Amino acid sequence: MKQRSLLFIVYWLLVSVALTSCSLDETPRSELPESAAYTSRETLYLNTVATLYNYIGGYEDGQGLQGTNRGIYDLQTFGSDEAMIPLRGGDWYDGGLWQNMYKHSWTAGHDLIKNSWLYLYKVITLCNRSLETLNTYKDLAGEDSHLAWTSEVRALRAMYYWYLIDLFGDVPLVTNSSVSMNEVKREKRADVFTFCEDELLSVINFLPEENSTREGDYYGRITQPVAFFILAKLMLQSEVYTGEPRWDECIHYCDELKYMGYSLEPIYSSNFIVYNQNSKENIFTIPMDKNLFSNQQQNIIRSLHYRHAAAYGYNGENGACATLRTLQVFGYPDDPDPRFIECYHFTQVYGPDGKPVTDRTGQPLKYEPDKVQLDLSGSPYVETAGARMYKYEFDKNAIKDGKLIDNDIVLFRYADVLLMRAECKVRLGEDGSADFNAVRERAGAAPRDCTLDNILDERLLELCWEGWRRPDLIRFNKYKSLYEGSDAIDESDGHTTVFPIPADVRALNNNLTQNPGY
Repeated sequence: MKQRSLLFIVYWLLVSVALTSCSLDETPRSELPESAAYTSRETLYLNTVATLYNYIGGYEDGQGLQGTNRGIYDLQTFGSDEAMIPLRGGDWYDGGLWQNMYKHSWTAGHDLIKNSWLYLYKVITLCNRSLETLNTYKDLAGEDSHLAWTSEVRALRAMYYWYLIDLFGDVPLVTNSSVSMNEVKREKRADVFTFCEDELLSVINFLPEENSTREGDYYGRITQPVAFFILAKLMLQSEVYTGEPRWDECIHYCDELKYMGYSLEPIYSSNFIVYNQNSKENIFTIPMDKNLFSNQQQNIIRSLHYRHAAAYGYNGENGACATLRTLQVFGYPDDPDPRFIECYHFTQVYGPDGKPVTDRTGQPLKYEPDKVQLDLSGSPYVETAGARMYKYEFDKNAIKDGKLIDNDIVLFRYADVLLMRAECKVRLGEDGSADFNAVRERAGAAPRDCTLDNILDERLLELCWEGWRRPDLIRFNKYKSLYEGSDAIDESDGHTTVFPIPADVRALNNNLTQNPGY
């Protein structure tokens, strides 16, 4: 079992029983009474700051930034050209949910969109309450701790607003818990962007400089490097969010992370192994420990064939796989990028005993990457089409059907920083090849010209399964469904680059206008 600081173990044990999820306007039903929650500096921190980290990951649909299903990760991944969940006979229809993601034909009633909106605002509401409580108990915290703790919460809240403007464009900006979410109005995307930037710049000097992916008191927390990464991403997408490119500032924040000692791991796959908390490349992760935390990684099992997962003793769901477009970028089958074998199951598979896994007929199970299509019903490859997720080392000691593992889920890492800096240099007319080819060299790939088209491809090669493809395509003006059927929707107006405001949310608030095109 991983070693933890006492404070962190206490925090996770406390929040697992102290808080339940809440809607935007309700108080957590099992929240500790104030007399018990705020009796010392330690309990004040645990019940205002530490509790918020219980929501970065999740254990049920729509919750967490990654690891679970039907939420943010799925919008960023299955709404792009990177991955899909085909209809496999009677499996994965789900009312057309996944087909709509592939076609970009989602509506305001789509579950993934609603789940993501409610989750993000839930955490923002909890951040607002924590800030108010910290201000009420400022004397108990002490001046220095009050400043540090409020800075941490403000940075966390800014991160959640960044996700909101990325997904939805104009969104309500709510900074106190007394405002009813049934009365708020949407603010301009550019204004919420400015709020995020200002908040991060106001607090960054009061955040600890520590690496938050290492075990100890700062493990899994918002620290200076995490804030610098978010600022870099904001600047990278600034032209999308505000109409104003800010490439030079993105480079500045990327440089800050270099100065803080982050670098590429010599081996690509070491960022995703069991017990990957020693990576010098990972910047922000969701802590995973099957013996302590409830955070789940459901994406591995969701991708693996039933028999493949069963060989390890788990229940596979035989769903997610790479698209034909992804195979093309990876150079499969003629000359695949070295990372293809690090990221995908794409041929005959074997169990932990080294013996071939067999299909329902007793023949060796073999995935067929290039046989994938939106509807596989009636296809001889209905169960085997598509290259499957193989990015994270499979934890052979996982529990809960393979969903509770010890590989921390990677949210931000330094390879992305290098690719951001390379891209911004090229956009400014400079040479970004050193950063670009450093990433390729680490992977064992031959150097390439550092052009914008090659950078976009490289981001898929390096960052597949990490939840970045949708915003990348939008930034490059290439976000469009791969679907070419007669009922394909017209995306020429760009309306699908943001998702609709959920219908159920608008039904409770007439002030919320809908995004154009929906």
